[in-house]
Amino acid sequence: MTKKQTFLIILSFLLIICFALLSVFIAKNPILPFDIEISLAVQRYQSKWLDNVMLAISFFGELPWSLLSVLIVAAIFYFNKYKRESLFITMILFSGLIILGIKNIIDRPRPTSFYVRLLEVNRFQSYPSGHVLSYVLFFGFLIVLMQNLKTIAKGWRNFITVISAFLILTIAPSRIYLGAHWFTDTLGGFLLGLICLFPLCYFYFKKSGYINQSSITENE
Repeated sequence: MTKKQTFLIILSFLLIICFALLSVFIAKNPILPFDIEISLAVQRYQSKWLDNVMLAISFFGELPWSLLSVLIVAAIFYFNKYKRESLFITMILFSGLIILGIKNIIDRPRPTSFYVRLLEVNRFQSYPSGHVLSYVLFFGFLIVLMQNLKTIAKGWRNFITVISAFLILTIAPSRIYLGAHWFTDTLGGFLLGLICLFPLCYFYFKKSGYINQSSITENE
């Protein structure tokens, strides 16, 4: 077992503990003054252009686009001879079952217009944020691939890394601004996203031929 794999295992256990504690706390305290204050602070400045930007950031997490995004990217990798990477990207779809299961168990209601401004109405429970989970998992794994697949042109790797990092960093504020989630929903989604991402990376690196590709000449 490599040091990278050992680190991922230890960090995964710590994240699971943090997520479990947060989930129990949210189940007992569905409405928190702390969450309301953060939502009001994020929504303090409002404009039409900002509404559109936040909706655009959340676009890839909406059904059916979230499903199509994963399948399209997996197909691109597959037809460019990265079949193993395509398989691991497709496995991300199983996270949908995880998020739905936890949402039903915690059963936290969504923010309402009594507390915040609503730009988006959702049918599923609030905790944890499925958007944040899917962005951390999907775009996080893309960043990992871009850092290890040296056979992909550096320009493409940098472009995909920057876009992915931007979406990961902005999805939580986007969900809060839209009134779709509380801050603690996005925190739970972030933790759960990492919990799902680390095992995916662990098994990818376990038998991946790309671990030792640092010596391969990059195709610029």
